[in-house]
Amino acid sequence: MTFDPAAHHMHSPRHFEDFEVGEVFRAPSRTMTEGVFAAFQAASGDNHPIHYDRAYLARLGHRDLMAHGYQTLIQAAIGACPLAHQMGEALIGFVEQSSRFLKPVYCGDTLYPAFEITAKAARKTTGTITLEIRIHNQDGALVVDGHQTYLMRL
Repeated sequence: MTFDPAAHHMHSPRHFEDFEVGEVFRAPSRTMTEGVFAAFQAASGDNHPIHYDRAYLARLGHRDLMAHGYQTLIQAAIGACPLAHQMGEALIGFVEQSSRFLKPVYCGDTLYPAFEITAKAARKTTGTITLEIRIHNQDGALVVDGHQTYLMRL
């Protein structure tokens, strides 16, 4: 038996027309550990003390390190859920996003991202899929919501 890397899929690829408005995709939960905070700080260069100085945060009345908004938003990367894998090679790119940061996220919080298809628009050779993103914490609080749009080959 020969191995073909192009046929090695985590999920069966789907065509643009196979996706339906209302479908929901979930990414695995992820706990915001000190390691995640350190990795984000190193990658972003953000050195504001609200993200790493516990004494500073305590003076402001916060219970622990507070995640940067983008550190929270990256939990809404579709590559962490089945959706991007189902889009497969038809996925051309990420073209638009909006977000609202509704509640603080602290070190130790566990986040639960979900993506719902809210719109599809087909053109001649490509189409867009728009998702509503929602990220809840372990207490059920909605901490981030927004939209993302992706371009796909038809």
